[in-house]
Amino acid sequence: MQQTRDYLKQLGLPTGDAYDLPTSAKRFPDGAQYRVEIPSTEGPKALLAVLDEAEKQQVLIHRVSQGSGIMLLTDAEIREMVKIGADAQIEVSLFVGPRAAWDTGAQINASAGKNLGARLRGMDQVVYATEDVKRACALGIRSVLLADEGQMWLVREMKKSGELPADLVVKVSVQMGAANPISVRMMEDLGAGTYNVPTDLSLPQLSAIRQVIDIPLDIYVEVPDDFGGFVRHYEVPEMIRIAAPMYVKLGLRNAPNIYPSGLHVEGTALALSRERVHRAAVALDIIRRYYPDATTSERGASDLGIPVV
Repeated sequence: MQQTRDYLKQLGLPTGDAYDLPTSAKRFPDGAQYRVEIPSTEGPKALLAVLDEAEKQQVLIHRVSQGSGIMLLTDAEIREMVKIGADAQIEVSLFVGPRAAWDTGAQINASAGKNLGARLRGMDQVVYATEDVKRACALGIRSVLLADEGQMWLVREMKKSGELPADLVVKVSVQMGAANPISVRMMEDLGAGTYNVPTDLSLPQLSAIRQVIDIPLDIYVEVPDDFGGFVRHYEVPEMIRIAAPMYVKLGLRNAPNIYPSGLHVEGTALALSRERVHRAAVALDIIRRYYPDATTSERGASDLGIPVV
């Protein structure tokens, strides 16, 4: 075992999980350690609800993300989200639409096939998902949420060639599942701009990942039931210290899965959006209480994927 650890050290990799929990010296470009993300913001009405509740709760939101997919939003809805996000100076990240879980294949429904998740089945789905990205960017979106290595590579190449905006933020979904420093560094090499780690990683595991990557980590500090249902609010100060730069991401336990969203669940979606902001207020209180020196970004940081009107 020691020979393996020695070889990992030669490669500049951690030789194990980082139980000493060193403080991360890495930061966002503006020098901040953490930002706040509200996920499952399913359309313009939900985005307005998030911003309204954020004002009431005095919570600064840096990013919202959506899960139902670009393909289930009309051009008018995307333009409205672009306008709202640009006015509020927050990042609006939209998920690509096609994914294995909603396709005609059967493996995803088998007990051992859940890992197929949000991957793209076949080249047609790669084309469809890329059309989603192109349409969103043409309408002003500057952050997309991906969950497939092949599409990550393709989007990276399209950014290089000018087919997609160079400042497009590539946010990688929790459904990718890379859970160790080597795997997450591979995601960074493929073009990930920010990576959502699995929801159950320990502090030593998060710390080891931080040692070998520079991109921000998106960390669920409250987790939807179908991703584990963990409530980790008291760990947030230590997460920030060891894993900065990171997005403090507020899911919601004891809440229904609303994907894909729409008018049939609109009332529930809006209520969930507001409660996620309330949970963010709770997490921020804990940060101020136990890590008062932690630094966050001001509104409109230059590296955010703020929509372009």
